[in-house]
Amino acid sequence: MSYKLKKKYILRKSTHFQEVYRIGKSYANRLVVLYIAPNEESVRRIGFAAGKKLGNAVIRNRVKRLLREAYRLQQNELPVGYNFLLVGRKGMIEAGFEQAKSAVRDLFKRSKMIIGQDQK
Repeated sequence: MSYKLKKKYILRKSTHFQEVYRIGKSYANRLVVLYIAPNEESVRRIGFAAGKKLGNAVIRNRVKRLLREAYRLQQNELPVGYNFLLVGRKGMIEAGFEQAKSAVRDLFKRSKMIIGQDQK
């Protein structure tokens, strides 16, 4: 089981982000917003976003790094055929890795996307 997050599975284009925002279903908690949209391919793709309201580039990049790592460790439990988008909220600025990981996991559980609902 590989935990590497390959570049071909990351959403990068603005049009892909906009499509997920437009047709995706959203789930939110204090730290993160998760958007889920089906795709026609048998792959799962992910995008990470942190708006300018969070702060300067250093803060936004830290938020995206936390989201990326939290997702990377759980990606093999998610089904293929979906595009996911994780958007950091104000609470992520002060959050540590464990908080970020549990917040992301909570959203995937609430969306019923985790395969084999093991309680970690």
